[in-house]
Amino acid sequence: MSERAEQKLLTRKKLISHGLKLSADKGFSNISLRELTSSVGLTPAAFYRHFSDMEELGLSLLDEVGLSLRKLLRDARKNSQDTSSSLTKSSIDVFINYVNENTNHFRLLLGERQGASVSFRKAIHSEIDRFVSDLTEDLERISSARNEKLRNPSLSAEAIVAVVFTVGAEALDLPKHKQESLSLRLVEEVNMILRGSKAR
Repeated sequence: MSERAEQKLLTRKKLISHGLKLSADKGFSNISLRELTSSVGLTPAAFYRHFSDMEELGLSLLDEVGLSLRKLLRDARKNSQDTSSSLTKSSIDVFINYVNENTNHFRLLLGERQGASVSFRKAIHSEIDRFVSDLTEDLERISSARNEKLRNPSLSAEAIVAVVFTVGAEALDLPKHKQESLSLRLVEEVNMILRGSKAR
């Protein structure tokens, strides 16, 4: 890769990194192009060498956020003890912790749905599909290792992701001292889905 290409890639990464930081501070929809480029040390005109508009940057941020959360959840499922309850609890703990520490990033993943464009909504659906796909693979792997059979792992994964994201949205508006009961409720709801998914 040429030096110029490397510099362009580095600048693009800086725009994404600063976009994520500003999103964490105030929410993506409240970031202006001028504010972003100023934080990176670029002129607004230079921004357009990397992204066609702020929406394209937002789609890149959405991909970064989805990737980081999926990795955290995959690691939690791999590293937990081999029991359904510990597997669910460790995943929920990681998820709620992520929501607390990255509130505006999670809002971005939820889509800031009021006013979101069609392309943004499609990107959100694609991210959700990736969460479902990852969880489906893990459910199949875990059930096979335990010599259990699930009726429909993909539907179970879809139900779990829907419940977790819905409750995650609730967690955004709760003080931390009230989130313990929400986490316990979520663990029980996920375990209910898993118990119901086991073939008899």
